Amino acid sequence: MTDLSKPTRRLGGLMIVLAAAGCTTIAQQPVPATPPAPQFSALDLRRYGEVGGEPFHVPAVSLEDLQPRNLRQLVDYPTPHQPGTLIVDPANRFLFLVQEHGKALRYGVGVGREGLEFTGSATVQRKAQWPRWTPTQDMIKREPTRYAQWAGGMKGGDANPLGARALYLFKDGRDTLYRIHGTNEPDTIGEAVSSGCIRMMNQDVIDLYNRIPRGSKVVVLPA
Repeated sequence: MTDLSKPTRRLGGLMIVLAAAGCTTIAQQPVPATPPAPQFSALDLRRYGEVGGEPFHVPAVSLEDLQPRNLRQLVDYPTPHQPGTLIVDPANRFLFLVQEHGKALRYGVGVGREGLEFTGSATVQRKAQWPRWTPTQDMIKREPTRYAQWAGGMKGGDANPLGARALYLFKDGRDTLYRIHGTNEPDTIGEAVSSGCIRMMNQDVIDLYNRIPRGSKVVVLPA
């Protein structure tokens, strides 16, 4: 008698082999995840690293705490103002150093209440390294417990609110009380802050200080 079950068994075995082969073909090796592109360049890391050669400590800035837009960078900035002019834009919290060929070096800034009290053109009449700071009478009146102790001034240093450098703006020979200065709070860059004028990261204000001479024109845009 012919065993009719043998072809069936052979066919079943073949199907199992093919199915196994199919599973082997379909299974794929896991694709390695693409590492995220670095958010900050090597140039950024150098620019905002620890600053040496200063009388007080200037620590590296934690770039992870900042938005990339607030880092120093060359941007397109067509303007009728001459190269070397500083343009302060409080509304967008930027400071521009006008360059040639429609470009500008852009710095992120923090804008304090005093930074909204002047608009128009002025001149950098004075530049200071590690400047002494004296709060205004309005600041003392507004927050006496915080500022009254410094009514006679605070000497320069790494705890001084003006940071590593300050530029003093004058108009028609008179002090406007408007300052462009450093800060020991780099995480406030790009923000509206309660006091002060125009604050920059210490690394940026040192860079700006070295680029512009006394007598440089400054244009402060309306906020």
